[in-house]
Amino acid sequence: MLVDLLTCALAVGLLWSTAGWIVDSAAAIARSRGISELTIGLTIVAFGTSAPEFLVTATAAAKGLADISLANVVGSNFVNLGLILGTAALIRPVRTERMLLLRDGLLLLGLSAAVALAAWSGFLGRPAGLLLLAFLAGYLWLLFRAGGVETDAGCRAARWWDYPRLLAGFAGVALGGGLLVDAATNLARAAGVSEWFIGMTLVALGTSLPELATTVAASLKGRNDMLLGNLVGSNIFNYAGVLGTACLLRPLSPSPAAFTDAALNVAFVALFLLFLRTHWTLGRREGLALVAVNLLVAARSALS
Repeated sequence: MLVDLLTCALAVGLLWSTAGWIVDSAAAIARSRGISELTIGLTIVAFGTSAPEFLVTATAAAKGLADISLANVVGSNFVNLGLILGTAALIRPVRTERMLLLRDGLLLLGLSAAVALAAWSGFLGRPAGLLLLAFLAGYLWLLFRAGGVETDAGCRAARWWDYPRLLAGFAGVALGGGLLVDAATNLARAAGVSEWFIGMTLVALGTSLPELATTVAASLKGRNDMLLGNLVGSNIFNYAGVLGTACLLRPLSPSPAAFTDAALNVAFVALFLLFLRTHWTLGRREGLALVAVNLLVAARSALS
């Protein structure tokens, strides 16, 4: 147990240190390429920080652990918009763009509803995986077809070392997330809690730590577009890319608890979008509400 506790501490330190590399280098590259920070956050940063979710979910699916596989994705999406975004709003109110709400936010809402319906059917097979991956491909096409816009003039231009630094940041958050998940899972199983609870809480929180570290770093640096883009893009990638790949690797037959939590996630995304529309700013009260709802969902998973 002592080794697992020390591993958790090491993983948190690694996640925090490398997340700053991602924010700085991605913002610099965005400016040099004439791409908006929102687009960078929705794609490169979001996919990079979702690497732990991808690794854990794919591994769980290959081993036939359907509950951990799906619960990790659903739980991570709760954590991203609840604990992480709520914490960022408590640090500093988060402003949003109309485009993020009307395009990316509504697409996320529809995707969340589709996953909930698939979970209700009790079977997430290879056809569902193909549809989810096709959705992701179409979403990426839509993003880059829209084109980039000039980014914040306060951001420095990219230098040659920003590219390897960005890759090193992704590698660091992936490694840190993986170490934390393994250690936290060992600790949870030693305590005798359920597989679904492990996936919805400890594993979901562990694999979302890259998003947490990157979001807090972006908030402190005033990178609102990258902050929101990272979280919304991560949720889209989790459902479409991560879950889609898992279904292709091995069809999932989740437990009945999957539909309830997936349906709650749809309502949670709708609440998030409503808060964003309020004065186009996510304030501290809304942030506190998102954190509180996330904790209530986690408590429900513990009791179910």
